[in-house]
Formats: sequence, C-alpha cells, structure tokens
Amino acid sequence: MNLTENEKNTLIELIKNGRKIPQEYIYKLMDEEDDSQDVFLCWKHRTEQITNVALPFHSIEHIDEPRKEQDKPQNALFETDYRGRQIKGWTNKLIWGDNKLILSSLANGAMRKEIEAQGGLKLIYIDPPFAVGADFGFNIEIGGETAEKKQSVIEEIAYRDTWGKGISSYLNMMYERLKLMHQLLAEDGSIYVHIDWRVSPIMRIICDDIFGKDNFQREIIWSIETSSGFKSQVNNWIRSHDTILYYTKTDNFIFNKQFIDLDDKTIKRYDKTEKETGLKYKVYYNQDRTERRVYLDTSKGRPISSVWDDIIGFQTVNNTGEYLNYPTQKPEALLERIIKASSNEGDLVADFFCGSGTTAAVAEKLGRKWLTTDLGRFSIHTTRKRLISIQRTLQATNKDFRAFEVLNLGKYERQFFMQDLSTNKNKEESYINLILEAYKATKIAGHTHLQGQKSGRLVHIGPLDVPVTQSRIELVFEECRQKLYTQVDVLGFEFEMGLTPQYLQTLKEKGVNITLKYIPRDIFDARVLAKGQARFFDVAYLNSKTHIDKKNPKIVSFELTDFVTHYTQEDIEELQQNMKIGSKIVIDNGQIKKIEKDKDGVITPTLLTEKWSDWVDYWAIDFDYCSRKEIIKISNESGEIEEQWTGNYIFENEWQSFRTKKNASFEFHSVAHTYPQAGVYKVMIKVVDILGIDTSKIVEVKVK
Repeated sequence: MNLTENEKNTLIELIKNGRKIPQEYIYKLMDEEDDSQDVFLCWKHRTEQITNVALPFHSIEHIDEPRKEQDKPQNALFETDYRGRQIKGWTNKLIWGDNKLILSSLANGAMRKEIEAQGGLKLIYIDPPFAVGADFGFNIEIGGETAEKKQSVIEEIAYRDTWGKGISSYLNMMYERLKLMHQLLAEDGSIYVHIDWRVSPIMRIICDDIFGKDNFQREIIWSIETSSGFKSQVNNWIRSHDTILYYTKTDNFIFNKQFIDLDDKTIKRYDKTEKETGLKYKVYYNQDRTERRVYLDTSKGRPISSVWDDIIGFQTVNNTGEYLNYPTQKPEALLERIIKASSNEGDLVADFFCGSGTTAAVAEKLGRKWLTTDLGRFSIHTTRKRLISIQRTLQATNKDFRAFEVLNLGKYERQFFMQDLSTNKNKEESYINLILEAYKATKIAGHTHLQGQKSGRLVHIGPLDVPVTQSRIELVFEECRQKLYTQVDVLGFEFEMGLTPQYLQTLKEKGVNITLKYIPRDIFDARVLAKGQARFFDVAYLNSKTHIDKKNPKIVSFELTDFVTHYTQEDIEELQQNMKIGSKIVIDNGQIKKIEKDKDGVITPTLLTEKWSDWVDYWAIDFDYCSRKEIIKISNESGEIEEQWTGNYIFENEWQSFRTKKNASFEFHSVAHTYPQAGVYKVMIKVVDILGIDTSKIVEVKVK
C-alpha cells in the first residue's frame, strides 16, 4: 500500500461521507511489491469470488448407437459385437443449462474424477457471444415459409440484456467462468478464446490475469475475406477478421505443428544442401520476392502462422453442407485446426458455449472425447441431431464412434436457484409467490390446493422437486368440484406420464376443465420477472400405435400417429393491433400462422401448420425404458463419491428419425424390435417439436 497519512485520512473521510473515491486510490491500495499486479484491470462489481457449488447431473438421454436398423444377428456372441455399446470408459457429454453452475459442478463435484481419469481437459475452445442481440434468433422452415425462432427469454436475458448494462456485466460473466475453466484445464492443456472485436483488448488482460501473462501464446487473426455488398458500403475500413486468444495452463503444453500445402503463389528456384547439417532444401521466392526455405526430408508443407487466411467463414460462403443456419456457427475447418494442434487422439476437449455443436462434431470425427454445454434448449437439440448424424456416417464407414449422453442439473438447479432467491424463512411461501408473480396471477387464501387466480381461472402450483402426479390432480379436481370452480391451470416443472388428454377430458366431462402448463426455468432470473417475460407453455401430447407381428408376437414396432399442442402467444391481440404493414409469424392455440397486414390495415391470417406432423422435428424410442436406472453420483462430506438411484430411468435412444436441412421429411413408422422373452415392457416415445420442446409418452407392451 502506497498511501501517505494525509491520503489515508482523506480516504477515510470519503468513505464515511459516502462520496466517490478517486480512481488513483485503487492503484495506491495495491501492493507495490506484487509484480502480478503491475497492470490491474478493475471494473464495476468486480469480485474475486467464484461459485463453488457441486450439483449432481441428471441423465436425460443416452445415445450409444446412431439408430437401431435391425435386430442383433444370430452369430453375434455379445451385445457389444452388434450394438457397439460403450459399457466402460468415457461417455461424451452434452449438458443443458447455465454454464456457471455446470462449470462449478464439474470442478467441485463427482464428475471431476471422471474428467481427471481421462487426463483432464486437454483443450477448451469457447466462442462466447457478445452484443449480437436478435442474431441469436434463427430460421426454421414451416409450411413453405421461413419463421424466425427467437431465443428463449433466459437466453435473451443472459446474452442480450447483459450487454445493455455495459461491458462490466459481460466481464463479470466471463471472469467467473474463465476462472472455473482454468481449474478444469489439464496441466498440459490449452484454451482458445474466440472473442468479439469490441472486447478483445480487455479480454486479453483478463486472460493474462487468470492464466498468467507468461502462458499467453498467440493472438490468432482469422482473416475472413468478404465481398458483402452491405460491408462495401460502409464508410470505414472493412472489418474482415476475428480474434482468437490462445493460452496454456503451463509452459509444458501439447502442440502439434500444423502445415498447409505450398500454394501456387510460390515460385520454385533451385535446390541446395545446408553445409552445417547436410540437409537438402528448396528455396522458394514469393511473388513479393521474400524467400522461403523448405527442407525436402522434413517438410510437410508451409508452417501455419498466427494469421489464418485460408479458412473461409460462413459470412462469405454459406452453401456448404455443414451450415445449419445457426447464427454463431463456425466452420469445421477452423475447429479442426485448433483440435489437431492442441490435442491428441483420445484426449478430452470441451466447449462451454457450444451453439450448434461444431466443437463436438469435429472432436468426434477426429477421435477425441468431448464435453460441451449450452444454455439454449434449441442449441442442445441442434447439437444432438448433428452428433447422431455423424455417428451414422462413422458407422456406415466402419469407423469407431463414442456414445454420448444428454445431461442437465434438473431439480438440483431449481433448488439452488430457489435457495438463492428465498429471503424469508418460509421457502414454500417464497416459491408460491415467485411462480404467481411470473404467471401474473393473484394470490388467494382459504384454499387447500389452490394458490392463485388469473383471468377467471384458478391456479395450482406443482412442487419444485418432483413431477405433478395424477393423485395431485385428483385433489385439485375435488377441491374445484366442491367449490364449484370449473376452470383451473395446473403449473409444474414436470408431469407424470399418465396425464393424457383422455384423462383430462374425463375430468372436464365431470365439470372441471384442467389445463397443464410447464413452469419455465427462466423464472429464477429476477430480470425475467421484472420484465414480465416468463412464458408458460401448455403441455403437449403425442399418440402412437403399437404394431405386433402376427407370426412372431415378440416382434413389435411403433407408429407416431398424432401430436397435439395448444401453444399460444399471450400477446397476439396486442401484436396485431400494433404491427406495421408486412407479415409476422405467430403461434395461436397450437397452430403457427402467418399474419399479414396490408396498407389499408386489413389483417389476413394464413395457417402454416396444416398437419399435426408439421410440428414434429424429431422423435425417438427406447424399446425397454425400465432396463437402466438413473444413478447419480454425489460427493459426501468426507469427499467420497456415493451413488444414489433417483427413482427414474434413463431414456436410451435406440431408434430415431428427424428432420435435417437437407431432408425435411422423416419416418412415422419405427423399425421392428424383437424382445428376448415374454413379459410386460414399458416403451418410451419422445417427440421434440420445432420449438425444441420435449414431449414423452410411456406405452406398455405385453409380449407373449
């Protein structure tokens, strides 16, 4: 500390009077002898504290084969001979949720040992979004029209509104996450931070602070040539490159030098022999007359520098087969270079802002293990389809592929958020008040199972930790019937499988119309509540038909026959009143419509979802759902790992069909499955709609 007595007294008085402290005092308070503080970056609300919670991971889905096309051949000795199921070893991980909690749980929880058993994270690549606003939306094709799929409210709050509060909020977000990534990175590991041009200078200082300025390796310039008409009109130098900061954990790191072929811009002159070593080499002269020496016995081509001008971005060419119309998607060639350079085959690589899943896709193709996460539901769904497609290609070419699982933090994440939000002793009351506020409902008293009222409908709020069950619905129904209530909304994070449209129709015929709605995870963000933007989606339903082979009743297949949804935008009327001349895509009572308004103010709706199948993007089957229990790993107080059964089962994705950019159609009838013996089996069928929302159904099959 370098303060005079007078400065100390001045500082004390300023603090006592609540006045602003001059910035120069910040630096005078630092330790002059500490060389690491030679340059210190300070921003609003900066804190050195990081989240250290360790929450268990829930397994939503396990995909250990591209898809089941036929039954196990008679000559296969073991299941693994045919299915390639990975019984032991690392299973790749696709994790949905807030990457701060995910990173903290990876660093402090049971999965840390799994990661370290693989040698740790050898490579991390991240492309964190910055200030792109509506660019997080993307297009989906429906009914011959292109509709923009907006990001969820939680994505909008986390990614767009954060920038509106200034760069300090972005730095707070990134600083904590980079600190956690540093903890997870292997001692010989590397990290590549792909950043926005507006924050690259500041991010360089932050990364110096976290990884150490001596571990800064290169600033990579990715030159993206573009002839965009829009950019050519800009009255400034045309911005045509991205920046990637490359750091390592220590000075002992993995690096495989990369080369590209000598291009046609070089002119061969003559051969020489180096006197000192006796090595033969060629001398090339570039067109600018600079000399390049290439050794004949050792050269693999031209060594790649820190300026990458040979990889074309999607901004210039977006007609490649890999492009998924995802706004932040990067070309696979970019990730291929990074992964090849800073990892070896079998190493574990990670991406904590996975977007469309490019890092995982390239890692899979290059024989690396991977772990990737994203906050967006649709990002996870896009990545899942992309990785299954890669699995199929690898399988078709007799190449190895690795199983992967889709995970989240489930109810433990909700419990954490609720604990963080509760300000009074009664957590149950805090929870009820939170949901009612998000749902814009009024709290009511004097009821046993009803907590609120909205627009003439009563409201029941399901539990935080467990699904809403049929027995709970019965209690709500009885109270409504006794008090002569005819309409009620039941809100829940999860719902028991048996709550079918037929069951709800029975209750309606008895006098009570019950609607089931999902509580969005967005409600735990106070900013979502402040904006009143929480969206409660109606529970959708699917119908299927079971086909049993007449000759062999052990052979069973399934057909998807219907998908019913009542999704509605609550602000449709307001949108129509305020919309300008043109068109909008809206959701109205389970239908997607194109609303057009002409110059005379006439509004014309056009139905885009003409068939129920227009809603379906993906469906999958687990032919024996109860065959594998969901076991979570929890660290006890002594640091030992304990395994617990959650009471649930893992959805093993044995067969699936989905739409892709190249092929918008899919199969309605599954492959036939042969059950090994007679008995009663539970089959789970899962549908993911075009908004990325899951709907599941359990079908009971009696095999004779």
